[in-house]
Order: sequence, then C-alpha cells, then structure tokens
Amino acid sequence: MTVQEIAREKTLGGAIGLCIKAAGYEPKEVIAELKMDKAQWSRWESGQEGVIFPKLCAVMDYCGNDAPLLWMNMARGYDLSSLRRRETELERELRIAREENAQLRHDKRVLTEALRGVAA
Repeated sequence: MTVQEIAREKTLGGAIGLCIKAAGYEPKEVIAELKMDKAQWSRWESGQEGVIFPKLCAVMDYCGNDAPLLWMNMARGYDLSSLRRRETELERELRIAREENAQLRHDKRVLTEALRGVAA
C-alpha cells in the first residue's frame, strides 16, 4: 500500500477499510475473527464512535498493515516518508545472526579457495 492510497482516504473509517482491503479481507471476516461487535464496527466506519486503540491494534495486527495509524499521522501533518519503524529485539537478533552467517560463509569461501590454490 502506498502513501498516495492512504492519503486518498478522507476518514479514519476509510483508512480502517483500506487496511482490511489491502490485506485481502472483507470487513465481516475481520469482525468475526476478532469477535468485534458489528454495530460498533459500523460506528467506527461512519465516524460516529471513537476507535478503541487496543481493538484498532488488533485489526492492524490481523491485517498485517498499519494503514489507519499512518493515516492518523498524515492527518496530523506528519510526513510519512520520514517515518520509520524501530527495530524490535527479535528483528535485531535476526539481523545480527544473518550478518554473522554471511561473514562465516564468506570466510569459508575464502579459506576453501585458498586451500584449493595451495593444493593445485
């Protein structure tokens, strides 16, 4: 999903709908999966009721994107191109493990090539 798609939404309810659509779901699927009240959902979409943040987080987590959160930032005047997520502890550990793995593969290749050169 692009910044332009998020910017086209006029309301938070529209951004929530975009979140669901971008994930390939229908609203009724998300409502059922997260055991949400249909009437409350309707009020969210129409802007008649404030969104409860933990429930909104559950929707974004289920859908795998942060469109409503990004929309709120944009609505408050933030430049989405300069925002970035912080690296989680797990992501940091994975990045370090991948870097170490790449270095070990490199070292192995260099040693293997050196041994082949000596034996030749």
